[in-house]
Amino acid sequence: MVRRTNRLMAGILIILVGGAFYAAAAFFMPVILALLITMTLSPLVRSLNRRGLSEGIAAGLVVLFFGLGVAGAFAALGTPFFDLVEDAPRMMAEVHEKYERIRAPITTVTDVAEQVDSATSGGGGIQQVTVQQPGILSQVAGSALSIMTTTVIVIILTLFLLASGNHFAEQIVKSFGSLTDKKRALRTVRDIEGEISRYLLTITLINAGLGVAVGIAMWLLGMPTPLLWGVLAAVLNFLPYIGSLGGITIVGIVSLATFPSMGTALLPPLAYFACTALEGQIVTPTVVGRRLRINTVAVFIAVAFWSFLWSIAGALMAVPILVFLKVLCDNVPALHGLGRFLSAEADDEPEPPSSLSVGP
Repeated sequence: MVRRTNRLMAGILIILVGGAFYAAAAFFMPVILALLITMTLSPLVRSLNRRGLSEGIAAGLVVLFFGLGVAGAFAALGTPFFDLVEDAPRMMAEVHEKYERIRAPITTVTDVAEQVDSATSGGGGIQQVTVQQPGILSQVAGSALSIMTTTVIVIILTLFLLASGNHFAEQIVKSFGSLTDKKRALRTVRDIEGEISRYLLTITLINAGLGVAVGIAMWLLGMPTPLLWGVLAAVLNFLPYIGSLGGITIVGIVSLATFPSMGTALLPPLAYFACTALEGQIVTPTVVGRRLRINTVAVFIAVAFWSFLWSIAGALMAVPILVFLKVLCDNVPALHGLGRFLSAEADDEPEPPSSLSVGP
């Protein structure tokens, strides 16, 4: 009875926490993102600290270069991105025209059916009223402003967290009573920080390489703004499952609107697919597979859940959050059952946190 009550209370707590994350997304999303970035950059700060720099100066330098990188990306891609968005109506018209050419035989039959239907319905005209919506460019500009504001908040919070050094970890350890619990808490904190840092740094380097490959391929095939497609491929690849599909779709639409023939228009999305397939089937399993071993079903559920809560930003943070949960379960005996569920299906026994790998 007590166990059933505890499970019921745990379920209610999960529902309440999920509701809080959903209702207060504007607060929790940048905080969690800043924590993930802090865990990723903290080894760099500690490395500079060991070389004689204070924690505040080391944190300031690391965040400065990180912020300059983000600002440089916004500045370099802003103009081609907005040009692409502004040209979106024309490209969609081009795609629609080519689509109509393909379905011309079917259209003839459909037109005859519509004429018959109009004749039998009495031809009564229906006045349509359309409500003018804001332009695509203005909508994207508003979204970009919101993203930049959130980015500034995340960078400032990351600076404060990195400058605080080991303060939060020390407070977590001090909250435990026995020496054994203190050691376990310290090991858990270090394992979580190390795994997330290694995972994000490794994935970032892999995605950067993918972006370079896609950008070169788009340049060789004559696609406009190849730099934009390279960066888009690198960013979208942080999204498991849906990122590569979204990139192929976007490239395919722009390619159809750019090239006159259907055969030439199919080359860019095929090249994009080849690059992502090579990365997903060979590069990432070989490099990351030795560090992170998580059930594919758990990854899919995590992506779906966090996408529902926080849209694209949630999907980007889904796997790092899952890594955090997996390492926590491996270090807390009471959570070993959940840790076994999160582990890959081929694992019979839980592995130590330092030998986790992605995939089935």
